[in-house]
Amino acid sequence: MQAILLSLLITLSCITGALAVDVGDVGEVASGEGATPLNGRNYRMAGDSSRTRIVVDFDREPNPRWFLLRNPHRIVVDLPDTRLFFNPRDLTAKGLVRNVRYGARQDSVSRMVIASQGPFLVDRLDVSKNEDGPGYRMSIDLVAASQRDFDAALADQALSTGSTVAAGKGARVGTGPTAKPPRPFTVVLDPGHGGIDGGARGVTGSVEKDVTLAFARQLRDMLTTTCKCDVFLTRDSDIFLRLDERVRIARQHEANLFISIHADTISVKNLRGATVYTVSDKASDPEAQALADRENLSDQFAEMEIKEESQEVTDILIDLIRRETHSFSLSFARTLVGQLSNTVALINHPHREAGFRVLRAPDVPSVLVELGYLSNPKDEAQLQDPAWRDKAAKSIADAVTIFAEAHARAGR
Repeated sequence: MQAILLSLLITLSCITGALAVDVGDVGEVASGEGATPLNGRNYRMAGDSSRTRIVVDFDREPNPRWFLLRNPHRIVVDLPDTRLFFNPRDLTAKGLVRNVRYGARQDSVSRMVIASQGPFLVDRLDVSKNEDGPGYRMSIDLVAASQRDFDAALADQALSTGSTVAAGKGARVGTGPTAKPPRPFTVVLDPGHGGIDGGARGVTGSVEKDVTLAFARQLRDMLTTTCKCDVFLTRDSDIFLRLDERVRIARQHEANLFISIHADTISVKNLRGATVYTVSDKASDPEAQALADRENLSDQFAEMEIKEESQEVTDILIDLIRRETHSFSLSFARTLVGQLSNTVALINHPHREAGFRVLRAPDVPSVLVELGYLSNPKDEAQLQDPAWRDKAAKSIADAVTIFAEAHARAGR
């Protein structure tokens, strides 16, 4: 009965919001008669597919109210007695945001409808006074989330007033924690590169994107059998994915663990063996830094590089590396190195750190595994050998099982 009631509440929330969300793609918005309207200008967005910030400037303090809708996933922001003057070029899709519409309702309220690429949560929506000049600004922080989290936010919304008032300066706004039923331990495997981005090439012509996908499929089958966990791939075909999209996929699946799979090349032909990397603002050594720099340039292959446009955005991304999540990543990395050392060759100092963008999910323990060097003939031959891949996959699966059991004992 509770499940039926929850479903009805979510549906009611969507229906009641949808009745009021039909706004045209108009520019200037007229307000009703009476009080002098506020003016909203300078719409801007920054971030990526895991987290996006939206900022709008106002000449006086606005009083926004917001609510969520699905099919597609949207946030609707109502601004009483407000006129909006936006440059259409500033509304171009970016990060989590798929499109932006705004217009006037008959009750002198301006409405913004921001549609996302997938499920999300509102991490913060607040209004603050500009410190370096007159006026105010409204900031909205959207973070990628799972469908279950989005549905829980809709249910909380339906049980409350149906909309949320902006918080005061510095306060956090959200839907609050909602109890979730138990679910299986979830692993997201990320075969590196793909599509136009082939990655490294071996001495006999093997291509990294093919090697990583073949191994990820084999590891998925191994994990499904031995770990009894849910396993998802960021890609299961030869397609291009931006780095931030890979992070978003992990978060939307509520991953308990994210493993990015790669196979590098290096000018030192006799260097061989596997390496496990975790994220850090400071690289553990020059080789780790060089590898992170190469991997972080992946987006340029499709001319889709996400540039950090200001120090504000940089601060957001750095803040995503939560201490607790990072400690779990380090714990799994140590376990993984121990298991791999029993079956495959490792380089010296096999656990290293660098600033890999694909490992920056704020709430998902993440590692990047370099299975070997395609520039080394022996490593390349092993990476193409199903028997060797099976042995390596078994070691990784054993490490995941140990980590999952510890996760269950801790009640996380």
